[in-house]
Amino acid sequence: MNNHVRTRRTDRGWTQAQLGDLVGVSRQTINAIEAGRHDPSLTLAFELANVLEEQIETLFEPDRTAMR
Repeated sequence: MNNHVRTRRTDRGWTQAQLGDLVGVSRQTINAIEAGRHDPSLTLAFELANVLEEQIETLFEPDRTAMR
C-alpha cells in the first residue's frame, strides 16, 4: 500500500511523535507506516485520515504493482 502520511504530516509541521499522540500510537508506528513497512489497521487508517483531514482513499492507495 502506498500512502501520503509523511507529506500530510509535514505539511502541518507535526513530528511523528505528535501525530502518533493524536491517533494513539507510538512514533515508531507512524515511522513504519510512512516507510511502507507497516499497513495500518482499518481503524487506524480512518483515524489518520480524520486527523490529517483527508479522505482515506486519498491518503492510502493500493500498490498496483504488488497486485500482479
